Amino acid sequence: MPYLDFTQEEIEEKGGLNTALEIEGQPFLWQEVFDLIYSQKIAIRKFLLPLIKNQELRIILTGAGSSAFIGEAAQGIIQSNTKRITNAIATTDLITHPQLHFIREIPTLLISFARSGNSPESLAAVELANEYCNDVFHFIITCNKDGRLVKSSRANAFHLVLPERANDKSLAMTGSFTAMLLSAILISKIDSLDNLQQSLDVLIKNTKELLGRHLLMIKSVAEQPYERVIFLGSGPLLGVARECHLKLQELTDGKVVCKHDSFLGFRHGPRAVTNEDSLIVYLFSTDEHVFLYERDLCLSIDADTRNIPTVSCNQHIEALKNSVLAITFSKPADTENELAFISATLIGQLLGFYHSIYLGLRPDNPSVSGAISRVVEGVTIYPEPVAV
Repeated sequence: MPYLDFTQEEIEEKGGLNTALEIEGQPFLWQEVFDLIYSQKIAIRKFLLPLIKNQELRIILTGAGSSAFIGEAAQGIIQSNTKRITNAIATTDLITHPQLHFIREIPTLLISFARSGNSPESLAAVELANEYCNDVFHFIITCNKDGRLVKSSRANAFHLVLPERANDKSLAMTGSFTAMLLSAILISKIDSLDNLQQSLDVLIKNTKELLGRHLLMIKSVAEQPYERVIFLGSGPLLGVARECHLKLQELTDGKVVCKHDSFLGFRHGPRAVTNEDSLIVYLFSTDEHVFLYERDLCLSIDADTRNIPTVSCNQHIEALKNSVLAITFSKPADTENELAFISATLIGQLLGFYHSIYLGLRPDNPSVSGAISRVVEGVTIYPEPVAV
């Protein structure tokens, strides 16, 4: 549905045209990303496969903010696909404590995610990896062909510049997040891309369904006066839950306080954050064994006398009396589909977009004070102290 159920005139007046286009354009962007990587698979294989053959290789996934959460969501999948130890470490941690994260003697592949490619932390992390590792290589995934990460060419680096559509104009990352997340998973299976087209087709179909028959219900849920929204996920969906948390909080300029956690982790104290003005969003796993653990928590929360409303994605529990929305798909993903979980990211994007408008903010640039910006400003990179 064009402009996410607004006319062009309405959405321009509300200051959300770019965000609307970027959210609803993701299914088309994902096919472009797949086609791009497929067209470069020979070059990508030539760079990556000799590295992955080294059984001592360590992979670090890095970025700042949403770009860091890509690594959190993809970490387990990439480790499983490559059979190499894989860690997700934000650039904001790498630049302050490189000595705690890099291991000089271990060959390292640093996969950097960057929408603009101009973040000071992203640039510094690459240089610190070169300094702290004897044998290091870089795979840079970025949405901006003119970014400094691309311009500063390195012999030990491969640059994957995503289609222009991925370079969001809005403050909040939407298409850029899911495009880079998809890219990371695709390159980790560069030898079997043909086998992933069907998984991609399911992802695209389910997301179009989400933007179709579920859209008005999501909008209705978002147009409620929640003070707190909690996103829960397991495995790769934990990283997606964190991104959903940030997306809604960014798009509402911090007026809605958000939290994320795993289903099991939420029991161990964080559940205290819930109150009568909360909404809990369940990003359920399609793995039926994992879902058993998730279901138990949901039934416990549903028994809470405060009647906290909930939204479910991927699965539906009939017994939940406080469910205000259950999003299921006509073609559910099976547990072997490594890509279908990406669609859950749009739950946070859509709730954030509609609640931003509900609060009278402008989704393309919701920060009234200017405290947050599209490319982080004011970060000074200080030289490393000279060892004595």
